[in-house]
Amino acid sequence: MSVLERLRSELGDIVDTSAEALEQARADRSGHRSPGRPLAVVHARTVDDVQSTMRIASATRTPVIVRGAGTGLAGAANAGPGQIVLSLTAMDRILEVRPDDLLAVVEPGILNATLNARLAEQGVWWAPDPASREISTIGGNIATGAGGLLCAKYGVVRDAVLGLDLVLADGRLMHLGHRSVKGVTGLDLTSLVIGSEGRLGVVVGATLKLRRLVAGPVCAITASFGSVRDAAAASAAVTAAGLQPAVMELMDARSLAAVHDLLSLPAPAPGTAQLTIQTDGPAALDDAARIVAVLRASGGVADMTSDPAEGERLLGIRRSMHPAMAALGTTLIEDVSVPRSAMPAMFDEIARIEQAYGISIPTVAHAGDGNLHPNFIFDGDEVPPRIWDAAGELFRAALRLGGTLTGEHGIGMLKSRWLAEELGEDQWELQRQIVRVFDPLGILNPGKVFSDA
Repeated sequence: MSVLERLRSELGDIVDTSAEALEQARADRSGHRSPGRPLAVVHARTVDDVQSTMRIASATRTPVIVRGAGTGLAGAANAGPGQIVLSLTAMDRILEVRPDDLLAVVEPGILNATLNARLAEQGVWWAPDPASREISTIGGNIATGAGGLLCAKYGVVRDAVLGLDLVLADGRLMHLGHRSVKGVTGLDLTSLVIGSEGRLGVVVGATLKLRRLVAGPVCAITASFGSVRDAAAASAAVTAAGLQPAVMELMDARSLAAVHDLLSLPAPAPGTAQLTIQTDGPAALDDAARIVAVLRASGGVADMTSDPAEGERLLGIRRSMHPAMAALGTTLIEDVSVPRSAMPAMFDEIARIEQAYGISIPTVAHAGDGNLHPNFIFDGDEVPPRIWDAAGELFRAALRLGGTLTGEHGIGMLKSRWLAEELGEDQWELQRQIVRVFDPLGILNPGKVFSDA
């Protein structure tokens, strides 16, 4: 009996071999596409479905690619020939909400924004806030260790997960972590799984750490600067002054102009970079006034509003970055992080690389935590070698400044060639050994993160 026959025999109509499903599973939003179609897509509805799929895969040594909404930007969930796609989007229930304990138990397929809309009814929320929150799943957020606009103040996924239910490559179900606020029993396998990009197991449930909805006003600030370096220096000055806004986003001149064009807004002055900042909580008005003073002292033209609708409109400009880049051509959306004080130097490096390679690299940044998203625009479906060469220069520049290859998108397929440069040979080998402990047969998401693990 073939692998496909075994899947159909045990799982029935949740096994999908339609051309549309197989073609969709080849790609994510990175623009990268696998060389061919997978065997089948299994639309898991229950933990039992996941365990059955993994048992069949383990018995037949068939690779499995775990997939959520496919919104990733590093090729981590792209499936190819001879592989089973295990889709978790149908596992989208909220199993439990405990406002008294500030926790929720959810399945991996629920969308980030959907979860928070439901939690708000009970006066709580889950803090990780990726730009893709309307379309990305909680399971995908966990797999990549996602961040977002609010993470400088409220933390990333790793700060907001108490426990995980994990199906191993052989089908065994494990319950990692705890429901209590504190818990240090044994090794922290929950944190190890977060950001592991599907290499260690299949997340089928998550116990999330919630926050109460923030009381008080929300203020929004926009500040314009004559150069992106000045804007980056101003954002670092805000942090150095001991101020911690909920959101601090930076758009360079090219990205700002592209978004204004997409939204039919008046064109900004040439060379203008912009900071968009949001404060919240009881001290929001006072914090905003102090931030405006820092920005003006740094040479910015700053304005403040406490009108919620206007604040959301201003943040909407930043959230329109991805469609604005897509309107310019095929986009390789990159993701490096540096210490906040090194952001001006990183923008200098981007300008140097633009000049050296004769290309434009529109860049936005989560300036509150030093996470930059340079965008490489090109024609065609495949990233040209010259663009990869420029990206490699950019990655190494971030490492020289004390930074990292990725702040939230992950390594996936697209950055695996540079991983050992950041980790060093000993740590790289140790991490590959850990992958083999969880998945001795190497059937979970092979070729991703560690290309030869």
